Amino acid sequence: MNSQTSFNASRFIEALIEKTDATTVREGLKKVLAGLNDYEMNGVDFREILNHMYDGIYISDGNGKTLFVNEAYCKITGIKPEQVVGKNVKEIEGYLYKNAVTLEVIKHKKQVNSVGESLVNSQKMLITGKPIFDQAGNVKMVVIIDREMTDLMEMKAELESSQHKLKVVKEHERKSRQEIEHLRKLSFKNVDLIGVSQSIKDLTKIIDQVAGADVTVLITGETGVGKEVVANEIYANSSRKDGPFIKVNCAAIPSNLLEAELFGYEKGAFTGANVSGKAGLFELAHKGTILLDEIGEMSIDLQSKLLRVIQHQEITRIGGTKPIKLNVRILSATNRDLKELVKNGDFREDLYYRLNVFPIYIPPLRLRTEDIEVLTRHFIDMLNKKYGKSITIGKSGIELLQHYSWPGNVRELQNVLERLVIVNEHDAIIDEQQLENILNVDFNNLLGLLNKEAGLKEIVENIERKTLEKVLAQCKNTREAAKILKIDQSTIVKKAKKLGIKLKR
Repeated sequence: MNSQTSFNASRFIEALIEKTDATTVREGLKKVLAGLNDYEMNGVDFREILNHMYDGIYISDGNGKTLFVNEAYCKITGIKPEQVVGKNVKEIEGYLYKNAVTLEVIKHKKQVNSVGESLVNSQKMLITGKPIFDQAGNVKMVVIIDREMTDLMEMKAELESSQHKLKVVKEHERKSRQEIEHLRKLSFKNVDLIGVSQSIKDLTKIIDQVAGADVTVLITGETGVGKEVVANEIYANSSRKDGPFIKVNCAAIPSNLLEAELFGYEKGAFTGANVSGKAGLFELAHKGTILLDEIGEMSIDLQSKLLRVIQHQEITRIGGTKPIKLNVRILSATNRDLKELVKNGDFREDLYYRLNVFPIYIPPLRLRTEDIEVLTRHFIDMLNKKYGKSITIGKSGIELLQHYSWPGNVRELQNVLERLVIVNEHDAIIDEQQLENILNVDFNNLLGLLNKEAGLKEIVENIERKTLEKVLAQCKNTREAAKILKIDQSTIVKKAKKLGIKLKR
């Protein structure tokens, strides 16, 4: 039955029954029920209309005599018109049909609903019977509407399926909001950029300039120098500060999993994948900011896909075919020399230029020693609150800290101070001996070298020796030490031999 000729039964019957003031409809129905097959009123054949309806229509008189059944009724029940028309419903009940409601409507003079069944084809139907009264209030006709239960069950299944999908979507949105909020909270540890040196003042000015520009930023500097803190400051002062802020450590996630974490995947994309799929971190960062930390550790294959994301501002999930449009600001950070990686073929040159739109370099702590005191005071206060203590550090302790090379930069300073706060009593004062022990450095010798009696060459050699010993003690081999000190491995070996430092096998 095509859509142009299909009608909603309940609406049409309502028009026929309820609008009794519409003379054309009322008189037309009377003549149809009287059996005038060819009757037309104003060009409308009501029998033809009834035969084009989707629902089955059964009409009887006030005594239960069948006057009319439409084609849909015959199709649904398997009952032919000649089997029922002209016969009383009493003759049909239990023979052709089960649970008929016509007699109930006549008896109670009101609408009756039930589930009927055709004994011809065993089809079950939802049936609604409604009375039509004459002017004296007697039932003169009964109109029955039959609707296949199969259709109703399909509609119910579709509704339940839609409700389930809606529930899944809402649950996914809820989890996404929770994940964004969790990642956002993780992103705001020690947000403030602390320091009094000219380097920090210049850095603060640069951040103020770039934060509101919504431009891609590449933050470089040694390990522990504060690259995440700078990223936090950029985000906190940007126009996206109310949106998500997602951090990704590209070195901490195995390369074979990083793609799925960044771009997400569809259900069944690979063995072990979440049955409902998963949104990637880029999707979670939509309308916000994403920080790609340790970007220099990303594989070449994944670099190509990241380049496409930056160029087109869209991602495609693993196993998916539909691109997902994004609005994300990208910040990246690394302690490696990306230019050198490009030169060696380990980093894509086109990606480097895409990331390096606005570069920010953070100098190491050893080049801004005037920041050590204010950082130390800040960390001591913060750690005292954390552990419920009142520990202090004297001026001589600050002086000793200022003469240490800090290969781990601000992070190393914070970790050292936290260890000191943990191991000391409630109101202890941190002394030189504790600092020597925890840093494995003889500060008396170091400070003794920094006087007018020592020559420059001697001072330099002793500082190199102490620094090299410290770094080598922290590293597994000379290759790692060379990476931290940013010199060639061969230079490490030569200096160790010259300074009398025994290397590990």
